[in-house]
Amino acid sequence: MATSPPYPAHPGEAPGETPGGTLRHAHWWRRPWVRYGALITLLTLSGLVILALVREQTGTQGFLVGLALAVLPVPLLLAAFRWLDRVEPGPWRNLLFAFAWGACAAALIAIIANSFATRWIATATADPAGADTLGATVIAPVVEESAKAAAVLLVFLFRRRDFTGILDGVVIAGVTATGFAFTENILYLGTAFGTDQLTGGSGAASVTAATFFVRIVMSPFAHPLFTVLTGIGFGIAALSTDRQRLRRVLLPLCGLLLSMGMHALWNGSATLGHFGFFAVYAAFMAPMFGLLTWLVVWTRQRELRTVRTELPAYAMAGWLTPAEPFALGSMRARRLARQYARRYGGKPAARAVAQYEAYATSLAFLRHRGRLGRAGTDFVTRERELLLELWHRRGAARPALDHAARVTAPPVPVAAAPWPVHGAYGHPQYGHPQYGHPPYGHPSHGQPPYGHPYPAYHPDAHRS
Repeated sequence: MATSPPYPAHPGEAPGETPGGTLRHAHWWRRPWVRYGALITLLTLSGLVILALVREQTGTQGFLVGLALAVLPVPLLLAAFRWLDRVEPGPWRNLLFAFAWGACAAALIAIIANSFATRWIATATADPAGADTLGATVIAPVVEESAKAAAVLLVFLFRRRDFTGILDGVVIAGVTATGFAFTENILYLGTAFGTDQLTGGSGAASVTAATFFVRIVMSPFAHPLFTVLTGIGFGIAALSTDRQRLRRVLLPLCGLLLSMGMHALWNGSATLGHFGFFAVYAAFMAPMFGLLTWLVVWTRQRELRTVRTELPAYAMAGWLTPAEPFALGSMRARRLARQYARRYGGKPAARAVAQYEAYATSLAFLRHRGRLGRAGTDFVTRERELLLELWHRRGAARPALDHAARVTAPPVPVAAAPWPVHGAYGHPQYGHPQYGHPPYGHPSHGQPPYGHPYPAYHPDAHRS
């Protein structure tokens, strides 16, 4: 989600001051640079430790081979999740954090906890083979899914404005799991290569080829599929109101339990032989992958419909032109608008249009939550922030979106009027800022519509 800096609570107050003018000293550990520094240090140390552990188990040559093979599905998975996130793009720093957490912190937690638990079970039962099976089917799903879910929880708690629905949960969970699978694949493929070096295996009959086929070709989506269930639970919880506290706790837990169950079933299928593995893959994994793919694509289309439904209210108030809600509710129109801006205004114009689209989408979702009674107490402040962000970028965005709306407009099955129709595509709406008419005011003034920062709307006004 697009974000913007907070405004002072009262005119004339400086950020960091109380209403009485007294400087508010925040504790040093609450300062953003301290938290970011601690997080970067933690992830860096985790990455160095996990690198040393994987290299120790696979050897340098095995590590390099595993790294080269494990990286192959990563760009495709990241591109898929980024495509899902195009309606309301989240900040890159959230995705970078999610991938780093999965590849470094979650992988380190999993390796240490799984090894410790398996050794403890083997010592307690004097059955190493049974301990390995129990560790793979029970311990590993619990530990790994919990470690990956921690990244989703952190974004949910500390980047709340960027976490507004199901797709946000799916994207953060999927990127985290992609990073985790990347590190795990390096370990498995590097170990398989070391085994082939000892046994002389090569070609299609080698352990490396078999591991590559199972983990990279057949099931690159396995870990993302498991963790996406946790992300969906957090996403539905994000749609709940502050009063529904029990729901906000139970839904993520239910998603986490489902991800653990699916992970346990997948790991357990390896103990059933080749027939059991392929049976579980065909009867369960593939259908679940198809079902979840349909769900997230359907959710993406629903979000676009929300944009087309909610933004006309702001067009009526004068903040948007009549064509913009249609253009902003179409991914093709958005892409054409960015291309148009880049062609005639360069990269800065294209960047301004992309930001305009993100802010407008956030505004539509905010109003939708307000109509359903799910908006927070900062609804009016947040709406004002988003509207002003749109207003500052209108110069680059409006011509580009108007062009995109004309190109993508559906044909009208009526005869065209022989005279210009104001408000139709290709003709300026009365009150277009370039003409200086109401509701936009004179262009030299640069004032928002009607002289006030937001339409007359309150989250409690239209609850359903």
